[in-house]
Amino acid sequence: MNKNVLFNKLISFTTSVHQVTHDLTQNVKSDSITAVQYKILEYIKVSQSVTSSEISECLHISMPNTSREIKKLNEKNLIEKISDPKDRRKQTIHLSKEGGIMMNEAFATIQTRFQNRIQNASEQDLEEIEQAITILQTKLFYN
Repeated sequence: MNKNVLFNKLISFTTSVHQVTHDLTQNVKSDSITAVQYKILEYIKVSQSVTSSEISECLHISMPNTSREIKKLNEKNLIEKISDPKDRRKQTIHLSKEGGIMMNEAFATIQTRFQNRIQNASEQDLEEIEQAITILQTKLFYN
């Protein structure tokens, strides 16, 4: 296999992923939060428990900006910070009940849009898509 061809396919694929992600998530955020705050909440929803530094690193936001946005989300009661009992300086961030409700509503809209995209896919197509995602997740996107 030509690795340059494979790389070019990866670039094309990741560009498509970004476009589909944009299409699926367009206008799902509440008007009470910014786009950056939505991305942070989305990351927390998917990851369950995160630190400020993980948010900063994953979303490419500076630590000062991350801290400021975390503070705003905390003031809006959308997240909770839980201190590590062994090291009070270390905190993990979780969605609050209100944040969970907000993100469940957003994800329900995304799920509906996704189901509309795949509504004409055959059972075999769906199985192949699932298998492809599993392979990508285990072989390429692992941590």
